[in-house]
Amino acid sequence: MTETNIFGIESAVDETERTQRHGHVGGVLWFTGLSASGKSTLALALERRLFSEGFNVYVLDGDNMRQGLNSDLGFLPADRVENIRRVGEVAALMADAGMICISAFISPYRADRAVARKAARGKFHEVFIKADLATCEARDPKGLYEKARLGEIADFTGVSAPYEPPETPDLVVTTDAADIESCVDALFDYVKAHFRTLEAAVSK
Repeated sequence: MTETNIFGIESAVDETERTQRHGHVGGVLWFTGLSASGKSTLALALERRLFSEGFNVYVLDGDNMRQGLNSDLGFLPADRVENIRRVGEVAALMADAGMICISAFISPYRADRAVARKAARGKFHEVFIKADLATCEARDPKGLYEKARLGEIADFTGVSAPYEPPETPDLVVTTDAADIESCVDALFDYVKAHFRTLEAAVSK
């Protein structure tokens, strides 16, 4: 049943004011890629770099979200859909608040990423953290691929469940062909080009 007695309110602070305060527009940088492709590592490194340069930035990470807001969700298909839906809504709220929200999630299905994109209302930037399966398995910092190969983890993306790569990502960062520093440089340059306002760029 759809609740009809719900009425949205407009913020008392508009987007222009927030942009002037922060020196940049808000938005969502949505990192997607296989487990161990480097999403969390790059998200945290970029967060530190951006913060040091005066950006208002925060990282939403898959494991952290499942320890709190999404702790009631498992890994069945319906739970995965809801996990990404909730994250997309949170990221969109942070973007509306004028922040740069870096979301680091496998988010294997294009349809789910499209839902997150819609929630962000034009402030969504899809970043494909690209590494081939062999490289990700060789890294395997959490031992998840090994468990998946042994049948201890069902429906594991890249092994027993599909990953649908972005068809038209806003940025591709290839982590099996470049070091962390080069990848962070590419991400930082993208943010400067797409989030920094002209006035802020001149003042810097």
